[in-house]
Amino acid sequence: MFDYKSIRNLPIHSRVVLSCSLFVVVISLIGTSHGYFPSSRSNAWSRSVSLSSSSSSSVSSSCNYNKIFVAGASKGVGHAIVQKLSELGGIKVVALVRGEDSKQELDQMVGVTAILGDALDTKNVYDAMDGCDAAITTLGGTTDDRRVDNEGNSNVIQSAEKLGVEKIILVTSIGCGSSKAATPPNVLKVLKNALKAKEKAENMLIDSSTTSGTDENRNFCIIRPGGLVSETMTGKAILTEDTTAIGSIHREDVAELVIKALYSTKTVRKVLSAVDPSIASSVAIEGKVIPIFEM
Repeated sequence: MFDYKSIRNLPIHSRVVLSCSLFVVVISLIGTSHGYFPSSRSNAWSRSVSLSSSSSSSVSSSCNYNKIFVAGASKGVGHAIVQKLSELGGIKVVALVRGEDSKQELDQMVGVTAILGDALDTKNVYDAMDGCDAAITTLGGTTDDRRVDNEGNSNVIQSAEKLGVEKIILVTSIGCGSSKAATPPNVLKVLKNALKAKEKAENMLIDSSTTSGTDENRNFCIIRPGGLVSETMTGKAILTEDTTAIGSIHREDVAELVIKALYSTKTVRKVLSAVDPSIASSVAIEGKVIPIFEM
């Protein structure tokens, strides 16, 4: 307890210092108890800080997804997405994988539950996604001559719609849809089947969202990366609505942009290309200024 008589006997400057200190303590206690200042244990607040601090773009904290489904998490962009979500903390992630080795690795990550299943099996996807409020799919390639780009992604989209998942992020590729004009003819020829399958998935997602009206709980975002590179992220990659943009981008940078797009309210029903202007690319137009989509 304070001895107020002793305080009165202190020099004036000492009493001023003590009074200021007590004022700060009282204000801090009031602010914390009434929710004016964010608690250091608030996962939603720390998640927003982590996301916005890694880029000049601001990320809305109003999108708080508690459980996120990720398809294509065994490797590449999908794996990087799961790892980054785990590092953010306070988020539950469900990753659908085909191999036991991938399951064991992902299960070691904080907040991650890996489920063995096949994206080409509708029930596997639906059961794994049940209880999630957001979904991300980076599926691609072929399995037994079946295009996972189309069939697997279609299963994710249909399951998300049936389960009422709030937001879907579909990762495809530059060369799909409206970005076809940006892609050199020789690249289009080589990737023709993959791009066609990915574009079918895009159209399905857009159509399913359109039929759901203006309900923001059924929103989506399509992200089309340029040529993928497996190196350490540069942190200089961007999203753009410019359908003529093309170039290279590191997988880890794509993962970072996907997570920011997930938590941004500005990406509702947006189709965006992802490139890194800082990386030299043989297909990019030299000197072209690419407008940045600000989140």
